[in-house]
Amino acid sequence: QVQLVESGGGLVQPGGSLRLSCAASGSFFSISTMGWYRQAPGKQRELVAQVTSGGIRNYVDSVKGRFTISRDNAKSTVYLQMDSLKPEDTAIYYCNANVQTTWYTSYRDYWGQGTQVTVSS
Repeated sequence: QVQLVESGGGLVQPGGSLRLSCAASGSFFSISTMGWYRQAPGKQRELVAQVTSGGIRNYVDSVKGRFTISRDNAKSTVYLQMDSLKPEDTAIYYCNANVQTTWYTSYRDYWGQGTQVTVSS
């Protein structure tokens, strides 16, 4: 069983910074893409950023230049450094990983439990 455990959410003032972490644990063979999604009240979940096992990064336009995704493959951990936060960044942030549990199984998506990020003065 694969688990994704997130940490680092909280309350921050506009212009502030937060760093989210997500560590994968359990039994698995390989992880390809890892990323972060968010869901604000009344809105659909959206992709924020993702990074492949080879280090290729992708960001939604609204966070480009402010957020940085990184990954430590040895620790099966993905990070999201969020700078210059805005009230519109307020949402529950979910970690996502595309995981192959054994060499002969297909990759499938796993999700973390979510961590609240609130940007408010």
